[in-house]
This record gives sequence, C-alpha cells and structure tokens, in this order.
Amino acid sequence: MTETLAETISRDRIATTYQSIKPYIRETPVIEADGADFGFKSSRVSFKLESLQHSGSFKARGAFANLLTWRLPQTGVVAASGGNHGVAVAYAAMKLEVVARIFVPAVASPAKMERIRSYGADLVVAGELYADALAESEHWSAQSGALPIHAFDQAETLLGQGTVGLEFERQAPDLDTLLVAVGGGGLIGGIAAWYAGRVKIAAVEPETAPTLYRALEAGKPVDAEAGGIAADSLAPRRVGELMFPIAKKYVSGVALVTDDEIREAQESLWEVLRIVAEPGGAAAFAALLSGRYQPEPQERVGVLVCGGNTTSVVFN
Repeated sequence: MTETLAETISRDRIATTYQSIKPYIRETPVIEADGADFGFKSSRVSFKLESLQHSGSFKARGAFANLLTWRLPQTGVVAASGGNHGVAVAYAAMKLEVVARIFVPAVASPAKMERIRSYGADLVVAGELYADALAESEHWSAQSGALPIHAFDQAETLLGQGTVGLEFERQAPDLDTLLVAVGGGGLIGGIAAWYAGRVKIAAVEPETAPTLYRALEAGKPVDAEAGGIAADSLAPRRVGELMFPIAKKYVSGVALVTDDEIREAQESLWEVLRIVAEPGGAAAFAALLSGRYQPEPQERVGVLVCGGNTTSVVFN
C-alpha cells in the first residue's frame, strides 16, 4: 500500500531521521537577542544558527539523510545545486567515503564552488541557473548510474531538513512564530511538517525569486522569476511538489523582501551579533528588520539563519 505524504513526511519519521544523522551533524545553537538592538519593537528574537552547521548550512542534514538511507552505487552520488546543497553533499560524501559529482550553475558563488572542491567532489559548472545544472545532473545520473540526491524535492531531504524544527522546538519551546527563507521549499516543508500547526510558520522570499508566493497564487508549483542577490540559494525556479501540500496546510503566508533589505539584514546581523550570513541566510531576518513581517506585541519570534557560505564580510 502506498504511503500518504503525511505518513512519509511525519514527526515520527523526522525523529527517526534525526537519530540516524545525529552523529554526523551539529546541534546548532540558538541565541536570544533584544529587538531594540536592531531598532524594532519586538521584545526578544530567537536566532537558530544553521550557518554554523557542517558545510555552512542546514543542507548537511538532508545530505546525510539521503546518503545514510540509500544503498549507494559504486559510481557514487550526483547532485545539482545553486551552491549549499552541493557543498553539503560533497561534505557528506567525503565523510562517508563516497564518490560525488556536483553540478552548479554559473551564478553559484566562488566561496561555495571552492568548498565543494575542498571536500574532494568533482565540480561541474553547467548553465546559468539552477534548472540548467539540474538538467545536466539528471543526464549524468542516467549515463553513469550515480544516485541523484535532490536539493529539495525528495522525501529524505525534507525529513533531514525537518530536524531543524525538532531541535529548534526543544531549544526555544515558547515560540509563537518562525520565519523561514524559501528557495525550493525543502527546509520550510520539513520544518512545517515537524511543527504541524503548533507554531505559525511564515515564509520569506526575495521579490526576485518568489517561488512559493507564485505557487500559492496558482494553487500549484509554477515557474517563477529566478534572480537577485540570493540566486545561488533561493532561486530554483519553482518549489518542490512534495513540500507544496505541506506549505498549503501549515505555512501562514509569504513575506517578500528586496535585495537591499537582504543586504541590510546581513549587515545588521554582523554589526549587532557578529553573525556571518550569506544573502539567503539573512533573508528570513530581512522580513523582520524591514517590517515586511510585523509581529504582534509580545509575539515570540524565531528566525532561522540558514546559511553562512560567503566571503562578503570584510575584517579590518
């Protein structure tokens, strides 16, 4: 009998996945900050720093969930990525001594390309955008027999990313709302499945890459614009099929932010908290800092800083 989506991406499955990947990942810290330090009225903000995860982003969770679940062929694994998923798969493959080939588009940042190479994976730059790299990776998988590891539209990936929610709930049990940046939606899909309505989950996307926003408008995943400052992490063209019904059920809405607002969030995180965040990693906070998301008085807000793979911070 075929499992339903709810049975596949469930709290029990996320908890089981967590036990599997726990020896290979970090339990990333949560820090509390006073909203007044950033110039807005929200009393306290809880930041979960997945920017400190192995490989520099939450993506390590989904990568290990896949590599530890599947029987891997001798030809290894293949992944397409705007950057962070590729870094994570390369890292997991290195730790598990698996061959990996990673396809990235030209918009991938040099910092992420260098990290992929440093972990020993074979890096291939293919096309301008994520969709181009994905097509090339699928061709390579068919030709070589390598196991494809999808960045967001694969059950094991969502289960791995859902463990962020498991940790966050334990570390900050009194949250009312959690702000999560969206690209392909594997992260917010997994987190929303974990919380299952017990906390308000609000999505944040760049105006230049409104994948979930367009999908919710259309009632199904559709192509959206795919550009902007966070194009290497938040611009896959459309959200995944697996996450979309979860988002429809549990995501309260989408806040769209500008590239300038993302830059300001990056700068503010560094200046106030000395947190290094890449553009995609700062996007969720950009919604709060800019007022695109306005919490109610006394609303306890959590913000996921989901990635830190950047060289944009200048140290004097």
